[in-house]
Amino acid sequence: MFRLWGKEFQNNHLIKDIVICNDDTELNRTRKVFKSLEEICMAFDLSVPIWLDATVEEFRVHSKCRFTQDSFIEHINFDFLEIQVIEED
Repeated sequence: MFRLWGKEFQNNHLIKDIVICNDDTELNRTRKVFKSLEEICMAFDLSVPIWLDATVEEFRVHSKCRFTQDSFIEHINFDFLEIQVIEED
């Protein structure tokens, strides 16, 4: 089971969160992350953020990253979206 936790923060307070589970054995880790991020954005009614180089590196090292306004094309009403892998196959 692969689980990705998505959280919206404003002023260092958690506003919303959701855990997406993915048990598709056909997908590799990267595709599970992208698919789960799309599901998080759909649930939060957001556009899918752009992966900047710093975001990719942070996620690669920590299995956790933050998407700020710089990663979104549209304006966001919160400070950042954080995703974190909480369980892997």
